Amino acid sequence: MILNVSGRTDIVAFYTPWFIHRYEEGFVDVRNPFNPKLVSRIYFKDVDAIMFCTKNPIPILPCLERIEKPKIFHITLTPYLKDIEPNLPSKSDILMAIREVSNIIGSEYTYVRYDPIFINDRYTIDYHIKMFERMCCNLDGYVKHIIVSFLDDYKNVRKNIRILRPKTLTKEDYKKIGENFSSIAKKYHMTVQTCFEEENLVEYGFIKEDCLGVMLARELTGKDKFKKWKARKGSKCNCVEMVDIGFYNTCCHFCKYCYANFDEKQVKENMKKHDKNSSLIIGNLETDDIIKVRK
Repeated sequence: MILNVSGRTDIVAFYTPWFIHRYEEGFVDVRNPFNPKLVSRIYFKDVDAIMFCTKNPIPILPCLERIEKPKIFHITLTPYLKDIEPNLPSKSDILMAIREVSNIIGSEYTYVRYDPIFINDRYTIDYHIKMFERMCCNLDGYVKHIIVSFLDDYKNVRKNIRILRPKTLTKEDYKKIGENFSSIAKKYHMTVQTCFEEENLVEYGFIKEDCLGVMLARELTGKDKFKKWKARKGSKCNCVEMVDIGFYNTCCHFCKYCYANFDEKQVKENMKKHDKNSSLIIGNLETDDIIKVRK
């Protein structure tokens, strides 16, 4: 089993003490988002590897070497300012943290996600090219793989459309992004790929690769019997299946393009229910919960 920590919220940024406590206790409970009374219990002895997904790895740095499981990090770093990403630390602090993660787990397991890309009057393609190069220059030798994706039509995106003001990307726009990002990544000894996009940009030098495919899972764990994820965007994703232990509407970054948050009021209410001593990330177990051990 590979844990995803987490695609539903930023556990590393906001819930590291809880996660470390769960790791030391030996198990974590996860409510089914579609059937809240059904709880999966995951024992860390059954976990083969952990994929950490975060925009702010700083809180987990002092604890990272205590986690004796194979680890991979996907750290999102984008060039947007406080109008789009209001509650993130400074980008320079995040860059320093990425370097430290790389020093601990290795550059081959430290991925940066430049995700999502959108353009408007402020965030132009030329702006993205300039900031992408600055990022790659600062991470040369610390990161080998960059993953990019483009803005999707999530509920939160529609809600914040007047703030985002996204322009539709043309074929020429994709070409300019693809050619420039590809040459910049190569210059700084990195690969660049998309994350399951219709426009995968391979014709401009991007590689075609999965975020966490079978080969990488085998390299991390020594095992190769991992199922592939069932479906994304109406088609099949070749990443291996992972178990997410997060909870939607619990991230206080409040990024205007986020897919996992769509109600900031609910986020604040949910975070009040967080108990770092609970086996659940939000709330506590109830007497009528049905707990099933997940293997």
